[in-house]
Amino acid sequence: MHILIINFNLNDISRTDYEAVCDEVAEAFAGIPGLVSKKWLANDDTNTYGGVYLFESRQAMQDYTNSELFASLGSNPAFANITITDFEMLPGPSRVTGVS
Repeated sequence: MHILIINFNLNDISRTDYEAVCDEVAEAFAGIPGLVSKKWLANDDTNTYGGVYLFESRQAMQDYTNSELFASLGSNPAFANITITDFEMLPGPSRVTGVS
């Protein structure tokens, strides 16, 4: 499994408007091949939002990062200070704590 964490600050968009857009695009994310789950993040205190993506494999994550959907994130003027970090998931202890 592979994990991708994306964070950004909202720029000239309210949280309410952002959540409405998230609700609209959630189905597109649900259809990403190899995506096991996406957790949508919000921290109003720091104006930090984003997602934690769990992929079946590194290749599935790379396929997503080469997609038009991923490219739209970087070109969206409502998102500033984008950070993208990927991680390999350690399978042994993750199985113990609930991820197989």
